[in-house]
Amino acid sequence: MGRGDVSVPGMGRSDATSWVPDGIDLERPSAARLYDYLLGGAHNFAHDRELAERFIKAQPNAREIARHNRSFLRRSVLFMVERGVRQFLDLGSGIPTVGNVHEIAQTADPGAKVVYVDYEEVAYAHSTLMLVDNPLATIVQADLTRPDDILDAPQTRELLDFDQPIGLLMAGVFHFVPPGKDPGRLVAHYRDAIPVGSYLAFSQFTRDLMPSEMDRIVEVMKSSRDPMYPRSHAEITALFAGFDLVEPGIVPTAKWRPDPGFDDGGDPDRAGIYAGVGRKH
Repeated sequence: MGRGDVSVPGMGRSDATSWVPDGIDLERPSAARLYDYLLGGAHNFAHDRELAERFIKAQPNAREIARHNRSFLRRSVLFMVERGVRQFLDLGSGIPTVGNVHEIAQTADPGAKVVYVDYEEVAYAHSTLMLVDNPLATIVQADLTRPDDILDAPQTRELLDFDQPIGLLMAGVFHFVPPGKDPGRLVAHYRDAIPVGSYLAFSQFTRDLMPSEMDRIVEVMKSSRDPMYPRSHAEITALFAGFDLVEPGIVPTAKWRPDPGFDDGGDPDRAGIYAGVGRKH
């Protein structure tokens, strides 16, 4: 497959290839590009789309699940902004799409600051382009399982004030962290770096809601560079150690403080992903 296998609205075929980072492995699908496809984005390749179609076959509700997770991200950022948070660290931020964190936060307060983090090449390249004229937002290309690479990155230290509350965002990314990476220790590492009064917004896939579909997804994703590891309600609750969960606690994404009148789908319990927000005490 060549780079011409991707199309970008508004670009010719040759232009569509110019944004693909050098050295990217187009043969191996990635979760970031799969998520982009599920959300209707154009920054994905044939192998990503093939994986996404198998993902949808395993979980027919996949597009709605992706949309619910994106909506949770928006609501959780606004929740934090309303409580005075003006700086965010978005881990596993993915490929830019409509409703990015800096757009949400800076619409509420133009002075809000955002550090995105993703290790995926396309996500990093597009975020860099998108943010070139935004001095209050940046991206670090790093693996979230190596927290010091992120917390000590010059971009992070230049933009975020670790004496002021920070919104730590892990929305739809932690299911890519294997048990062998010691998930509790990882979250605690980030928690210990941010001051009291900071918030954690967290969402990830679970077997609790739709076990058969979840098992099929895990099998599908084994062939990608990003295998998935669902977690139970109890396991996710444990990751909030040191945080006070805000109401309604850990619930399916569509049930976390839904917007009145907003389309939450036919059955919120089929969201497939648990979500919650906690305040560091």
